[in-house]
Amino acid sequence: MDDAHSTAGSYVTSGQEFTRDTNYITTRITRDGAEGYPVQAGRYRLVAARACPWANRTIIVRRLLGLEDAISLGLPGPTHDARSWTFDLDPGGRDPVLGIERLQEAYFARFPDYPRGITVPAIVDVPTGQVVTNDYAQITLDLSAEWREHHRDGAPDLYPEHLREEIDAVNKRVFTEVNNGVYRCGFAGSQEAYEKAYDRLWTALDWLEERLTGQRYLVGDTITEADVRLFTTLVRFDPVYHGHFKCNRTKLSEMPALWGYARDLFQTPGFGDTIDFEQIKQHYYVVHTDLNPTQIVPVGPDLGGWTTPHGREELGGRPFGDGTAPGPVREDERVDPAHTPLR
Repeated sequence: MDDAHSTAGSYVTSGQEFTRDTNYITTRITRDGAEGYPVQAGRYRLVAARACPWANRTIIVRRLLGLEDAISLGLPGPTHDARSWTFDLDPGGRDPVLGIERLQEAYFARFPDYPRGITVPAIVDVPTGQVVTNDYAQITLDLSAEWREHHRDGAPDLYPEHLREEIDAVNKRVFTEVNNGVYRCGFAGSQEAYEKAYDRLWTALDWLEERLTGQRYLVGDTITEADVRLFTTLVRFDPVYHGHFKCNRTKLSEMPALWGYARDLFQTPGFGDTIDFEQIKQHYYVVHTDLNPTQIVPVGPDLGGWTTPHGREELGGRPFGDGTAPGPVREDERVDPAHTPLR
C-alpha cells in the first residue's frame, strides 16, 4: 500500500520491491441503483484529503463537472495515524456532516471487521453513515458518466466515448509507470529494486515529454480523465517525489514539455485551485517516518514558477472543448492562500 491508501503509511521492506494493494470496495453508485446506491443529489459525501494524489483526482473532477451541490466534500487533515484518516481540520475534530472523528468509523459501519487500509477517497452514504466505495479509479469515471444529470451547464466530457480506448491505454501506462512508479522508487527495499524502478519511471516520463512536445493534452484536444490522473503526480513531483522518493534525475521544472503542460493545467480553473502544497508536503514528510524519521518538512521549493506563462496555447486545443470553465471555488472549499501560489 502507499501512504495515501493505508492507515499507517507505506513502509520499506528490506530486499523487496514495492507492491501496491489494489483491492478496493468496488460498490458503484449508478443511475439505476443496481448495487443498492442510486445517484441522488445530497445523499453522499466525498471524503478526500487534499494531500493525497488519488483523492485529489476526485476533488478536481467534482469541481470540473460542477457537482459541488450534488455531492458534499469532507476534508481530512494532511496526516493520519496507524488507524485512520482524521477530521482534525474541522471544529471539534469531527466531520460536520457525518459527525465522525475518523473515516474508519464509516468503514466499520458497513464492514465491522474491515481488514484493509482505511483509504481516501471514499464516498459515504450520509443517511446510514456507511462507506459505499473507495475505488478511486472508478469513482471519477462514474462522476462523469452516472452523475451526468447533475453536471453544471458547460461541463466538459472528461471521458468521451470515441477516445475511451486511447484514454484507457494511456491511463494504464501512466498508472503503472508514473503514478505508482514514484512510489516504487520511494519504497524500494534494495538498491537493485530502486534502480529498476528508477529506470522504469524515467522511461515513462521521457515518453510523456516526447508525447506532450507536440500536443497540448494527453489524448485529443481537450482535457480528459487522462490529464487529471497525470496532473496529480506531476504537481507533487518537485515538492515531494524528486527528493523524498529519490526520483531525482531531473526536476519537473527542467523538462520543458512536462513543465509547460503541468503549469497549463495548474492555471486552468479546477486544477491548481484544488492544490494545497503545504498539506502535500506535511503528509509525505510527516507520515513516512521510515523515510524521514525526523519528520522535518522542507521549506522549499519555490512555488512561484507555477503561475508563470507556459505558452502551451500555441499547440492549439481548448481546455473545455465546447463547454466552459467552472466558476469560482466555493468559499468553504478554498485552499488557504498561504499554501498555493494562486491568489
